[in-house]
Amino acid sequence: MAEVDEVEKLQDLQEADFKGNNEKLVENVVEPKVRMCFNSPDEMFEYYKTYGQQEGFPVMRRSCKKGDDGNMRYKVGCNAKIGGRLEFVTGKWVIGNLFLEHNHAVSPSKSRYYRCDCTISPYVKKHLEINEEVGIKMAQSFKSIVVEAGGFENVSFLEKDARNHVDKVRRLRLGEEDAAAIQKYFKKIQAKNDGFFFSLDLDEESRLKNVFWADPRSRATYKDFRDVVTFDTTYLINKYDMSFAPFVGVNHHGHSILLGCGLISHEDTKTFMWLFDT
Repeated sequence: MAEVDEVEKLQDLQEADFKGNNEKLVENVVEPKVRMCFNSPDEMFEYYKTYGQQEGFPVMRRSCKKGDDGNMRYKVGCNAKIGGRLEFVTGKWVIGNLFLEHNHAVSPSKSRYYRCDCTISPYVKKHLEINEEVGIKMAQSFKSIVVEAGGFENVSFLEKDARNHVDKVRRLRLGEEDAAAIQKYFKKIQAKNDGFFFSLDLDEESRLKNVFWADPRSRATYKDFRDVVTFDTTYLINKYDMSFAPFVGVNHHGHSILLGCGLISHEDTKTFMWLFDT
């Protein structure tokens, strides 16, 4: 009975985690006022972000810069802000200045579309990753989450955010050592024959996303037999879940010939554009 109770508790925790992180439960947050106190700058930021979620506007830190005239310029030209300072006597952070008027429309019903308000709980992340590993398409996976949450209005992220999370996890499966090994190997081949071509597509954190390569024989063959080129990503999925993407032509004997190869982390428009351009 004890083991059964523990399983039920775990299931309850998972359900609570799912609901608690995906429903837009915003308590009634009071309007910011000068001299409001907080224990830390992070606490002040979280308060203002929650207030923005309630009122319907996004919140970011340090989203400003000085213009040519030396005055501060804010994103979308909006000067709404709060500013805080540390009081050494009390050790508290207090709001020292604020401006609450916006030069754009606000919409509480659209708060969940703002990046600062998008959250995916650990339970849901794992749910997405498992579905992706067993081959469930993202549209179906996201729909199941919406159904479990009781509707789109109760989900604190969009399908795009779910897809971005899965893409990031997929990229991380190819470790730094693996990416470095690929680059080292290709450079070694290129040193022996400068006709060998390769290109690596990296993300903003310099992690490997996609690869393309073509040896001298393939490049020479393409010059003679480029009238018909086929492209197929269903041939093989390797252990890193990166699709093998060969470019294949047909020679004068009617035989298939390899013109180039790619390994891609995702089959979407952006990835295919990079691959075809390369």
